[in-house]
Amino acid sequence: MNALSRGSTADDVLDHLKSLGSEENRQGMLRYGIRIERALGISHGDQRRIAKAIGRDHERAFALWDCGITEAQFIASLTADPKRFTANDARQWAAEFDSWDIVDGVSDLFVDTDHWLTLIDDFAKDEREFVRRTAFAMMAWSVVHRKNEPEETFLRFLATIRRHADDERNFVRKAVSWALRSIGKRSAQLNTAALDLARDLAGSDDKTRRWIGKDAVRDLTSEKTRQRLERIANKASPKPRKA
Repeated sequence: MNALSRGSTADDVLDHLKSLGSEENRQGMLRYGIRIERALGISHGDQRRIAKAIGRDHERAFALWDCGITEAQFIASLTADPKRFTANDARQWAAEFDSWDIVDGVSDLFVDTDHWLTLIDDFAKDEREFVRRTAFAMMAWSVVHRKNEPEETFLRFLATIRRHADDERNFVRKAVSWALRSIGKRSAQLNTAALDLARDLAGSDDKTRRWIGKDAVRDLTSEKTRQRLERIANKASPKPRKA
């Protein structure tokens, strides 16, 4: 078939995806705890290249999502328009999450919508494992995407992290740790607050809280994190004026 372009239809994209599918890659995904029932076995690099080639098209993105193929759904999240994406759209997509990789990929889109804070609150309260994971994946992604967000927003996330740090389900606890560590790497002030929480959790009698706390303390006190925070502080410092 011809190379994909901005004029490609959802069917064009699906045909191309099916031509790239690899059973070997599908089986390899299992080693990372990824469910493969709906997957074709295409690398994330290839998926991103396809998304770049076809560009943004909101209606086509929903057609790709509705096909149910994991790779098509990830491409849908890369090519949907976050400004047109509603909170209800996000809830409907999240209801279909069944594997950590699609959660983490699509959460990137959710953070770019105008409803991201409401969605984090809603998803954190949701008892479904992959929906709750979405809340904490969104927190982690927001550290990267929401560069102008005041630090108070991230400080408020810490209460939600504390509240759900006893969720022992594997894909939730790992996302809670990811969110806490990400917040603690945004600035020196947030590092201090995140470390306070991490140390408190690390001393807990609850094994899940203790695991999350120790994981975060180890990362947030590492030399790599210290150097990162120094670079951030240096960029934020006003440059001296030349005489």
